[in-house]
Amino acid sequence: MSLLQLEGVTKSFGAIHALQGIDLTISEGEAVGLMGDNGAGKSTLMRIIAGNFLPTAGKIRINGSEVHFNKPVDARNNGIEIVYQDLALCNNLTAAANVFLGREIRKKFGPISYLDHKAMFEKAAELFRELKSETRPRDLVKQMSGGQRQAVAIARTRLSDPKLVLMDEPTAAISVRQVAEVLNLIHRLKDSGHAVILVSHRMPDVFEVCDRVSVLRRGTKVADKQISETSPEEVTGLITGAIENA
Repeated sequence: MSLLQLEGVTKSFGAIHALQGIDLTISEGEAVGLMGDNGAGKSTLMRIIAGNFLPTAGKIRINGSEVHFNKPVDARNNGIEIVYQDLALCNNLTAAANVFLGREIRKKFGPISYLDHKAMFEKAAELFRELKSETRPRDLVKQMSGGQRQAVAIARTRLSDPKLVLMDEPTAAISVRQVAEVLNLIHRLKDSGHAVILVSHRMPDVFEVCDRVSVLRRGTKVADKQISETSPEEVTGLITGAIENA
């Protein structure tokens, strides 16, 4: 049984049809690359899965049961977390503080409640070790490399031990070495049984870490193929329209 199943998902913004009848499935431990040109509908689809947008039509199923996400917390409660392209990190806070932002661990002393910094530092350190990242809990985010920032954002998703992690352009605007760090993090997620949907314009990244690639063009899915059964040339043709569908 598929972990996530989308059936005929459509999204319209007034007269603009951003998505038209999208079908997509993903299983545990699988990584699917979602590719397409600007305006193809990738981010809209991700935001529907993450609970930011309501679909105009269509169904979302988790483990075979239909679900309705009215807000992001609904998706999170169903085991879905998202890492946005801008990472949504607070530069003036530590790595640990960012990991627990909005979900802080607290201790009570009588009627007084206070933050348990020690517990949060220890848990953050554990998450970074699991991801085999050199990021340290007490380091300030503003002093970190792009790869370390991604590790913080991914560690934040691991707090709830999600079934599915959505990643929106995680390797955009970072160095070659940092790209390698992020791809290793995606491998770690897959190895621990998490499913991943990776939105990326970088063809080598998708072909390195993904099992399948789905291509959107003008709001329609034009291909869904195993990586082993396609090529960068074919995917490029599908993205540009030189190849109609596959």
